[in-house]
Amino acid sequence: MGTYYFDHAATTPMHPEVVKTMVGLMQGAAGNASSMHAYGRAAKGELSRARDLISAAVGCKPGELLFTSGGTESDNLALIGGARAQRKRGKNHLITSAAEHHAVLHTVEWLAREEGFELTVLPVDEQGRVHAEQVKEAMRPDTALVSIMHGNNEVGTLQPIAAIGEVAHAGGALFHVDAVQSFGTTEYLLSELPIDFMSFSAHKINGPQGVGALYAAAGAPFDPLQYGGSQERKRRAGTENIAGIAGFAKAVDICVNEMKKKQPFLDKLRKEWVELMIGELSRDTVIVNGDPGDSVPHIVNISFIGAHTESMLMNLDMAGIAAASGSACTSGSLEKSHVLRAMGISPERLDSAVRFSFGLGNTLEELQEAAPIVAGIVRRIRS
Repeated sequence: MGTYYFDHAATTPMHPEVVKTMVGLMQGAAGNASSMHAYGRAAKGELSRARDLISAAVGCKPGELLFTSGGTESDNLALIGGARAQRKRGKNHLITSAAEHHAVLHTVEWLAREEGFELTVLPVDEQGRVHAEQVKEAMRPDTALVSIMHGNNEVGTLQPIAAIGEVAHAGGALFHVDAVQSFGTTEYLLSELPIDFMSFSAHKINGPQGVGALYAAAGAPFDPLQYGGSQERKRRAGTENIAGIAGFAKAVDICVNEMKKKQPFLDKLRKEWVELMIGELSRDTVIVNGDPGDSVPHIVNISFIGAHTESMLMNLDMAGIAAASGSACTSGSLEKSHVLRAMGISPERLDSAVRFSFGLGNTLEELQEAAPIVAGIVRRIRS
């Protein structure tokens, strides 16, 4: 039986060149980037090269990029650090959307519950999108920070971050963007966008797990969350993970060099998968959730009407196909997607949604092999 990995939105396989880069460093001489001797200087050199490469790729200054343990830490740093700094300026109101990743939603909810911030959670439309007009209506003189993701991790819908950022800045608020799912598949330059904080993660772009970055614009108010050494310009204390950061930089380098062919190829896989599913089943059975016309290229969320999500995922797994519901497992039972709920889709679509996401190693031939297997599972569950 063949196996098919269609869950790249959860994590991606490490690129062989990333592994090679990291192994070379891990097998080399030890060195702490804060040490003054030759070993320390060598480690610091690797750190500087990685920072220069990644900052150039996203269009910011090297000093505006700090390394973290991943997207969740980056989100927490931006939201808590930015909100606390803004409170010193008399601002106590936060804005986000109902379709954000839990790393954002749970953090702003904590800030409201434990630190007394007032919170506005904006609804999204049927495609999972927030509109700049909604943000404008929600803005107040004391709005401290607005946080809206770029590409949705469950349905792929892209948000109008440039327009939302303009609204946030016009009202004197900071703007944070979780770009974990769009990084590496969409192109932008931070120097041209009204954004104060942006979160990135290495393991979504064929880099290592446990490594990420936060763009913090020069001059953006920000209070550190952890203290100790002076690493990352005193914004994130702790010895840097040099091998992991170098692996992250290598993954970014590969993304930059392959973007022009990677983007259309992933888009082709996504569209082909939908057509294969419709061809094997029917348009009445296969419903795409989100906005396929304005989305990250690698994610598609499909409701297989009449086939329950949990049964689908269990049967897909037994057939060697890795996919996801896009929602968290809580106490052993599948929790329905908060994103799809926020989109207001029908119960039958909500109960039958499966996320497929593609990337390194996937081929058109692989999709053609897997399609009849998936269709057979849908028919069996529906019968």
